[in-house]
Amino acid sequence: MSAPSHATTPSNGTGATEASFAVVGSAKKPDLGRFVDLLRSALGRAHVAETPAADEADLVINVVDEDDAKPFRRKSRGTFVVGLYERESHSLPEDYPMLVRALANIALCYVPGEGAWFTTMERGHYGVEAHNGDQVSATEVIERLAPLALSKLVIDNEFRTDLEPELWDGDENTREIAEAGARMGDLDLLPAPFPIEELLDEQDLRHVKRLYGIGGLSYGNLSQRLDETRFWMSASGVDKTKLEIPGRDILLVSGYAPEKNQMILSVPPNVEPRRVSVDAIEHWMIYQEHPDVGAILHVHAWMQDIPATDVNYPCGTEELAVNVAELLAREPDPAHAAIGLRNHGITVTGESLTEILDRIEPKVLRQIPMS
Repeated sequence: MSAPSHATTPSNGTGATEASFAVVGSAKKPDLGRFVDLLRSALGRAHVAETPAADEADLVINVVDEDDAKPFRRKSRGTFVVGLYERESHSLPEDYPMLVRALANIALCYVPGEGAWFTTMERGHYGVEAHNGDQVSATEVIERLAPLALSKLVIDNEFRTDLEPELWDGDENTREIAEAGARMGDLDLLPAPFPIEELLDEQDLRHVKRLYGIGGLSYGNLSQRLDETRFWMSASGVDKTKLEIPGRDILLVSGYAPEKNQMILSVPPNVEPRRVSVDAIEHWMIYQEHPDVGAILHVHAWMQDIPATDVNYPCGTEELAVNVAELLAREPDPAHAAIGLRNHGITVTGESLTEILDRIEPKVLRQIPMS
């Protein structure tokens, strides 16, 4: 999912740029209206300034009706949208469709007297509960929301047709990636993606794919090192059990351009490439900082007794990549470690994908704890 890459409002006098938010839509229910006002106040206390220019805001709170959600059509991937609505109950099956119908990065379900629950595109579902039937703390909600909404997204790709001819058909690494993808399917480590095609018309589906930088919804990714600076990685939105064509389904990540927030991909001239997985920035940082890491696997599953990130930053953000790399650096053996991504999954390093799967197969849990 996407997140803003920079703040847009004027400086607050300290030289730092202040982030901005806008509220669009309207609350038809009094309780929801009061909650929106509380969120406004909490954002102000967090030094996020309200702006009437929603198209220029870093964060947009789109207040929608659960029965007729009207999406906010952002003009930039740099705008993080929260779809906020009220209902009497919450659950992942109930709330995930709202996330898609509102074209939001996060669906925020407000249940009066009980709390507010977040739903993410990666199927995260967690909440801030009210205490003793009182109003849920808007400050706690914003404390959970702001780091996600104001993080730096790195999902753009620059394709360069400079891949060596001897790699046009792949190598032993791409073959191992393909085999590992098929094995992940056999191990039930690739949960079925949510059928967004059934909820969106063709125009909205194109809009979602463009904004989120995805070719579809497909969970998990895998990569394997080629040399000192480059690595092969699965594409975004592709069926990981059918990684067939190098340069399209498996791409060579050859660089990172931080000034453009772009991953650089080397591709053959005769293939129409897909986008690389949004987690490429995370894998890039790990490979650069840990030369002994030979492969990386990310799955939406869990393992007991592993270190985990404190904030569930969105996939594809620099903040998540830095957080994971820092936790990995603290491990006794960073080249053979597992790091939990809060409310999301695990990232595992190893000498090869085969070695990683052999190691985690007896330990992996399909249910991710939510908090």
